[in-house]
Amino acid sequence: MTRIAITGAAGRMGKTLIEAVALNEQAELTAAIERPDSSLIGSDSGELAGLGKNGVAVVADINDVINDFDVLIDFTAPVATVSNAQACQAASKKMVIGTTGFNDQQQQDFDSFIQGIAVCKATNFSTGVNLCFKLSALAAEILGGEDYDIEIYEAHHRHKVDAPSGTALSLGEAVAKPLGRNLKDCAIYGREGQTGARDRNTIGFATARGGDVVGDHTVSFMADGERVEITHKASSRMSFARGAVRAAVWLQSQQAGLYDMQDVLGLK
Repeated sequence: MTRIAITGAAGRMGKTLIEAVALNEQAELTAAIERPDSSLIGSDSGELAGLGKNGVAVVADINDVINDFDVLIDFTAPVATVSNAQACQAASKKMVIGTTGFNDQQQQDFDSFIQGIAVCKATNFSTGVNLCFKLSALAAEILGGEDYDIEIYEAHHRHKVDAPSGTALSLGEAVAKPLGRNLKDCAIYGREGQTGARDRNTIGFATARGGDVVGDHTVSFMADGERVEITHKASSRMSFARGAVRAAVWLQSQQAGLYDMQDVLGLK
């Protein structure tokens, strides 16, 4: 049995993760954490998730429960995730990270703090999305970049704070690698005005934000006379939560190192 802690437990994703842990026979929720200023500190985490009491109270400090779990699942914000990584490294705890939007300094700090522990970090833990990563890379390899223009579209709810989504960027990386391109050099994140003819070596991104969209992603390979599209649409956060809990159970038996969902699913 893998003992799991969830941080951001009172948030939308946190509540879904609590439910996903309850649905996994190989996992047990043993700690729930929220930011110190939350009015829900001390609440029963099971009741927060609509499951009834589970006896795991929400706490404000990861260090108060650091000995109560094997794997921390963190889908919060970069500042909190970096701090949690420091605490987990000190206690030799494992981590599943779904946080996106790290700036360069935060990424550098995070990379330093996870040295010596097992971490599974992914921009998306959905099994279907990870299959799309694989299919997109295969499509890029087969279709090539000479005859096909590549565009990536993503849509999320109005509350998402980073753009493009981490998943969209991962899809960009997936198609850029087999084409021998560096995404940082070839990505186009917006178009306006007289942009001129499209440079075929670029990979374009389009972002939409609104309503309660959980997550839509499409990679389009467009040529004269035909278009190939690989699309994933998420209607519930449970697809991400189930994958994250699956990753936590898998990570429990792994040695120190940095893994992703492709490792968990055996797609590499």
